[in-house]
Amino acid sequence: MARIARLTYYPVKGCAGTSVPATEVTPAGLAHDRVFQVVAPDGDFRSQRRYPVLASVRPRVLGEQLALSAPGQEDLVVDIRRDGPRHPGSTFSWEGEGIHQGAEAAEWFSDLLKTPSVLIHVAPDHERVTSGETPGTAAFADGHALLVASESSLDGLNARILERGGEPVPMDRFRPNVVISGWTEPHTEDEVRAMTAGTAEFGYAKQCVRCTVPMVDQETGAKAGPEPIRTLATYRRHPDGGVTFGMKAAVLRPGQVSAGDEVIVHSWAGPSPSTAAAEPPLTATASRPAESV
Repeated sequence: MARIARLTYYPVKGCAGTSVPATEVTPAGLAHDRVFQVVAPDGDFRSQRRYPVLASVRPRVLGEQLALSAPGQEDLVVDIRRDGPRHPGSTFSWEGEGIHQGAEAAEWFSDLLKTPSVLIHVAPDHERVTSGETPGTAAFADGHALLVASESSLDGLNARILERGGEPVPMDRFRPNVVISGWTEPHTEDEVRAMTAGTAEFGYAKQCVRCTVPMVDQETGAKAGPEPIRTLATYRRHPDGGVTFGMKAAVLRPGQVSAGDEVIVHSWAGPSPSTAAAEPPLTATASRPAESV
């Protein structure tokens, strides 16, 4: 039986996450997920790809305040501005505006990143349509509302890394929102097309093509490559380029989810196209678990 093993939201895009025992699922994903974003004066987004130190920032949403802490920085608590002066923002697939969170927050991130930066919050009139097999919406996530990964996928990857003489990596390298336990076959999440957990329902959007962020130590904010990308490249290459780990999903029905909730899959697809060429076909029984898992 598959269950939710962990739920994590990331208040500030690119910064550390907060794991919770239960949370609301909004149309844009888990409550508070990537509702803040650090951007350049022109709105270009800051990410761990260029600024890995962002991983060391520990943001906390405290009601109507945001608390920020990072090694070498004085802690900062600011009131969340949900409306007011606008500032440009962007992701890989979206450009628009967010709510400027004030000079204190801008100065704090500018000091941390050693370059002029601004913190913005999702605007009340934020509109965004995400791509993929199931369309949806998102706040400031790169492309989609949720990233779903399974413990078996990480176990399979780490077994391969160990075989190559490397050190296993923790799940936080992939920054998932929903971690699922109970599936024995790695990358089962790639085959899910619709599933429910708690009172929420999710639809498959696409496989997650990974950038360099999984090579950043999420505790220290330091680059720690070449794993896991080096090993993923040996068996998880996507036909369109890059390597994949995890599934991006849209929210079909908002609701409540908790760690321990049963994951019920309502529809499945065939084997992952990124693994079909590299691994022998699975039997129908092995590749398609029961409808309720």
